[in-house]
Amino acid sequence: MGHPDPFNLKYVAIGNEDCGKQYYRGNYIKFYYAIKLAYPDIQIISNCDGSSTPLDHPADLYDYHIYTSASNIFSMVHKFDNTPRSGPKAFVSEYAVTGTDAGHGSLLAAIGEAGFLIGLETNSDVVEMASYAPLFVNANNRRWNPDAIVFDSWQQYGTPSYWVQQFFRESSGAVLLPVTIQENATSALVASAIRWSSLEDGEDYIRVKAVNFGSSLLTLDISISGLPVGSIRSSGSKKTILTSDNLMDENSFDKPQKIAPRATAVENSGTDMNISLPPHSVTVLDLQLDHVMHSAI
Repeated sequence: MGHPDPFNLKYVAIGNEDCGKQYYRGNYIKFYYAIKLAYPDIQIISNCDGSSTPLDHPADLYDYHIYTSASNIFSMVHKFDNTPRSGPKAFVSEYAVTGTDAGHGSLLAAIGEAGFLIGLETNSDVVEMASYAPLFVNANNRRWNPDAIVFDSWQQYGTPSYWVQQFFRESSGAVLLPVTIQENATSALVASAIRWSSLEDGEDYIRVKAVNFGSSLLTLDISISGLPVGSIRSSGSKKTILTSDNLMDENSFDKPQKIAPRATAVENSGTDMNISLPPHSVTVLDLQLDHVMHSAI
């Protein structure tokens, strides 16, 4: 592979979007057992989608790709809710909003993807990994739109989709908390919650992520149960919002952070509170936990 020294290769995907082709299954089986015989610890990824029906061949993970409109990817928040809880896990190795909704990287695309990612996060027992695609593009040689990071010979910027991914970087290793949304709530709202520990300040937080895919301002009433009184500090919390005035707004070299997360402090936070969710936005609420009380969660 062009690498002079041994390196820690953990995964091998056999093929790319080849499932269903005439010789894929037969060739896959040969590669699978040959690799497992020589390298039993390497995880083998099948091209075939196992999210709806079980695979008819052995695999450690299966590959899942989705390129679609913003509304469709947002509606797929429950895609993995009914996936079998045993067997190979999903690697969502390529996802993105494309076509007219995306432009070169729009707010609309990012909001739709945020809803989809919440669905992956809440099904993290069957979805092992996810990656946006493509990651980079040279502005002087565009062959695909959109891409997460745009660069040229001396500058770069992240699209709104790049910033959405930043909201999920603490999810790996975090504790997923159950979330119940009232039945009469709008279908334009999805949310998740985790408990995570910050490596920057050493504090522990409950993070609530909420996506408002609709065109109206929403008020989200939050009630956190199962915590002793005083578990959430009245100060030290923050709210971060990703939104813009126009759904098709994009970042650029001239305005690299036209659409970027904006954080503000949240005072008087507690187990019962409400926050405003702007139209077409991703809102993240980080509630700081008291060191003495947080072990009860």
